[in-house]
Amino acid sequence: MARLISPLISLLLAALLWSCAPHKGIYHTVEPGQTLYRISRSYGVDEKNLARLNGIGDPTQLRAGQRIFIPGATQEKRVGTAVTTAQRPAPPARPSASVSAPRPPPAPPTAKPPPTRQTPPVSRPPAASTVGKGHFAWPLKGELLKKFGQQSGGTNRGIEIAGGKGSPVHSAASGRVIYSGDGIRGYGNLIIVEHDDNFFTVYGFNERNLVQDGTFVGRGEHIAAVGTPPGGGASRLYFEVRRGKETVDPLFYLP
Repeated sequence: MARLISPLISLLLAALLWSCAPHKGIYHTVEPGQTLYRISRSYGVDEKNLARLNGIGDPTQLRAGQRIFIPGATQEKRVGTAVTTAQRPAPPARPSASVSAPRPPPAPPTAKPPPTRQTPPVSRPPAASTVGKGHFAWPLKGELLKKFGQQSGGTNRGIEIAGGKGSPVHSAASGRVIYSGDGIRGYGNLIIVEHDDNFFTVYGFNERNLVQDGTFVGRGEHIAAVGTPPGGGASRLYFEVRRGKETVDPLFYLP
């Protein structure tokens, strides 16, 4: 029953293209050494507002390759990078005196101590961003009615979680709503949220949606109310996780 048909992929891609329209803003891809402060100055946007819109709790923890949404911008601008100590030019050497002092008499030779062996420092690669348990939060606390994958009734591309009708549905992570509506048959009121690292989360069977297309939501934010499947049955939430176009098991990313 819970199977996201191919029109959703087309809709998702179309929504992504729509989300990049010039009158809405653009995405800036962070390059090594760039800071949120420099990005905000380059685009003339308030740094705190930019952090809030993109769900950034700590502006100092930007990652190279991270996409930052710039509201009102029409084209990507050149952003300077912070100069590190290693990048700063070394100060010029002092010029030697024009008159050289007389050389002192040579000192008597002394026995040289044996050289000490020094262990070269081990360079460790930078820690990669881990994506796994706890990457997303549970959108609803309740009994797991259907699991991901092949089941007796067919293949599930998501999970279904029991919940009282009207109970709050929460965003599993901060991101941008790219679809909110009931135009996809079989899922009732549906919400799709785009996150970092090419992730998307899908929330279906909602009694009502509380967010609109283009809205930025935070992790744990109330975005919908639990409803019932269009075909009837007990109230529940349909929850799906996608990485790109591929559906993945949500339980792998939930705590």
